[in-house]
Order: sequence, then structure tokens, then C-alpha cells
Amino acid sequence: MMTIPKILSSFFLLLVPLLSSLLANALSSSSSSSVTKPARFITNKMCPFAQKAWIALEASNADYSLEQVSLYGAGGKPDWFWELNPQGTVPVLVVSTTDDSTDDDAVVVIPDSDLILNDIAQVPGGETLIPTDDPEAAESVKKFRQCLSEFLPIGKKAVLGVSKGPMWSKLKELDALVVGPYVCGDYVTVADCAGFPFLWRIENEYGNLEKKDCPNLANWLQTCKQNPAFSKTVQSSWWWWW
Repeated sequence: MMTIPKILSSFFLLLVPLLSSLLANALSSSSSSSVTKPARFITNKMCPFAQKAWIALEASNADYSLEQVSLYGAGGKPDWFWELNPQGTVPVLVVSTTDDSTDDDAVVVIPDSDLILNDIAQVPGGETLIPTDDPEAAESVKKFRQCLSEFLPIGKKAVLGVSKGPMWSKLKELDALVVGPYVCGDYVTVADCAGFPFLWRIENEYGNLEKKDCPNLANWLQTCKQNPAFSKTVQSSWWWWW
């Protein structure tokens, strides 16, 4: 019998491709005479969800500018940010094109980290990080992201003081899915971008994962940390994912 978290994570992973398809259609609907501007990446560098989108932008060589917003504090979030994303969450990616013939701007707002990962090839200059020409690798990406989605609530409970046994068990499941040196082999995919912020935090809190019988994850984290697309996003001060 599937548990509620597994049902919800499965539903979300089914929903994301549908939303991605709708966004891709919107992004590709601009006329051939349009000029695409660098994307606006609105984020807070301490947030792991925003971090995974940042990694994907770097790894895909996308053309973007980064803007930080404060999520907490007396000033609160600026009004313009609420207008872009009424949910008030980061990251938000704004892709704009200008029609040469009319000077009209067409704007697509992507207010979700998973959607940004899935649509990274639609960002100016962006290269796909989903191995569509390799069915086996594509399936590996799907399984890793599914397992990661199941891990997040388990990891939260463990860090907050509940038994850590389930967390180590789920980490071993993730460990078994890593081919090496990256999740699917020799190249970065959205699976690596999605997993690094969260698993880096676990390693930072509990030490080398090889000592927890997760040698593949330990080596994978080391590989990612040596890649500038990942290391650039690591912050000395950071938040958990709640």
C-alpha cells in the first residue's frame, strides 16, 4: 500500500511534466522576429529549492541575471515580487522576449524550481539537462527525483529529532541509484541539480556519507563540489528546506 507522502510525491512528479509542456509552448510561441533578453532569476541564495534552479542555470550555460530578495525581516518582500509570484516563494524565473516589429514584451514567469529545471532549455542560451535521447538515463533521472522527493519529509523529521533510521535507509536507496561520477554517468542532469542542495546539507550536518554506508553519494557529492556550476552556489550560511 502506498503511503500518503508517496502518493503526493507521485502526483507531483506526474503534474510537473504537464505544467512544463504548457510553459514550453508559451516560451516557444514568440514570433521569429522577437529578441529574447537574458532571463531574470529572482532568488534567495540560502534557500535549497532556489539553489537547485541556480545550479541548473549555471550547468546549462543559460543567459541570466540574478536578483536576491529578502524572504523575512521587517521590510518583507517587495510588492513587485508578490505581483510576479503571489505565493511569495523563491525561485522565480522571468523569461522575456521583445517583438522587433511592435516593441511589445512577452513575459513568461516560472515560479517553481522543478519547472525551471524541466524547462531550462527554453531559457536563453540554456542547454537541456534531461537526457531525452537516452531512455535508460531518462528513467534513472526520474527514479532519482522520485526517491529524493520521498526523502525530503523523512530528512526533515530526522533533523528535527525524530529517529534517523528512516533517513539513512532512504539515503541508501538514493545511493544505489547513483551511477557515478554523476547520477547518470559522465554528465550533469537535472537529477544532480535537484539533489545536491539537500544532500549537501545532510553531509554538512552529519559528516561524510561514506561512513553511513553511502559511498556512491559521498563520491558524487565530492564530484559536484569540484564542478563550478555547483560550488558557486554553496553558501556559508544556509537554510534547511522548511
